[in-house]
Amino acid sequence: MQWLRQFLPRKPQADRPLPTTPPRPARPVCIIGDIHGRADLLETMLLLIGNEPEAEMARLIFVGDLIDRGPDSAAVLLRVRQLAEYAPDRVICLMGNHERMMLDFLDAPTEANVWLRHGAVETLASLGVQGKADGDTPEARLQSLADTLRNTLPDGMENWLRHLPLWWREGNLAVAHAGADPDLPIDAQTAHSLLWGHRDFIQLPRQDGLWVAHGHIVTKTAFAEAGRISVDTGAWESGRLTAAWLDSNGLRFIEAT
Repeated sequence: MQWLRQFLPRKPQADRPLPTTPPRPARPVCIIGDIHGRADLLETMLLLIGNEPEAEMARLIFVGDLIDRGPDSAAVLLRVRQLAEYAPDRVICLMGNHERMMLDFLDAPTEANVWLRHGAVETLASLGVQGKADGDTPEARLQSLADTLRNTLPDGMENWLRHLPLWWREGNLAVAHAGADPDLPIDAQTAHSLLWGHRDFIQLPRQDGLWVAHGHIVTKTAFAEAGRISVDTGAWESGRLTAAWLDSNGLRFIEAT
């Protein structure tokens, strides 16, 4: 009955204490915001992270939305997958709603073609798939496009995307693409809340001391407040990719331009 929770009254914010101090992990954690096809900014970010004194100890957590909107989703997918498979204990990529939309399109192109209106055109172009759809009906052309996309994706890429986790947690720090229901433990969240957000995530602070870092919600400047760490600065359009670096000294932001 978790779906019913979204319709129930919630505690007013005044009754909820606000978390004030972001996590201080013993080993650095670097949470990288939505890349959306900006391979150039990803490479700049990796260079900046590599220059950190504790770079060799850091865990990299990508919040998802590697693809769509920007010009080079294919290169971003290959680069992040390469990193994650080379160092699976240090590099974690979460699923974003755009990866989910692409997988849904592959599974049911006539029912899940909403992806085509939300950045898929740029992703298909980067993969060399744009315009390669045959068929006498719209349904047949969508199926043809999905088949061509599946056959064009690099070997193993679809399987890798399907197995991306929805969240990551260590101590009092959790990461999810779009946030979480503030009244549920992170391991009890619905996929919809983690991928698309929850109506109370921004309005109500958690009461369990957990900080949730996330992307999905574009903000001009990354920030941390009331148990939330927001790192999506709209890289594909703003030309600024942001990451949150947390270590024993606290939290700071790294920006690639």
